[in-house]
Amino acid sequence: MKLLVGLGNPGKEYEKTRHNAGYMVIDRLLSRHLPGASNATAKARFDGLTWEAQIRGERCLLLKPVTYMNLSGRSVAAAVGFYKIDFTQDLLVITDDVALPCGTIRLRASGGAGGHNGLTDVERALGSKSYPRLRIGVDASPPFMDQADYVLGRFTSEQEPLIAAALDKAADAAEMFVAEGIEPAMNRFNAPPPRPKPPRKAPPAPPTPPGESPPPTSPQPAAS
Repeated sequence: MKLLVGLGNPGKEYEKTRHNAGYMVIDRLLSRHLPGASNATAKARFDGLTWEAQIRGERCLLLKPVTYMNLSGRSVAAAVGFYKIDFTQDLLVITDDVALPCGTIRLRASGGAGGHNGLTDVERALGSKSYPRLRIGVDASPPFMDQADYVLGRFTSEQEPLIAAALDKAADAAEMFVAEGIEPAMNRFNAPPPRPKPPRKAPPAPPTPPGESPPPTSPQPAAS
């Protein structure tokens, strides 16, 4: 059993907000592996909404905690305990990250919470930092805006195409995690983007033979 957890906040007012990026990845996975699934078809378990699906031949539980972000660990720990999941290998927590540019994703096998309240509570509930996580970049909050207000807001028109691509990529990464584990998924999806090639320089002009004037580089104006 693999446990895929998307962090977020329940309720219409939080739909498609930056802090619900984890929920949105779960929705992507549901559309791929359980067409027609929705919050209405979920089973209410572990202080969350749950669905079971076969992903890459593996039995998976998809979970959206409904405890609100700051108490996410209660839901995660309940599911981990019920299924006796090895959370160092078989749990993937998916969440937003203001430290990453919008459109990017980052997988880690373990690590700190980085100031994220949901990850802080998961760490508290599991008693460990050693669980895989997948972060989706949402950009840093503008200097004039409170970070809490920023993450609870919706994506701008400039961010929308970036986050759409990142959510698809995150769903791909979650599928690879299920099939092959965290290390192969990190190697594949954490690769830096290719650097643009420097522009090719024009070849130098051939040398002018002795006694000849070099060819003009541009048309000369007619004498008046």
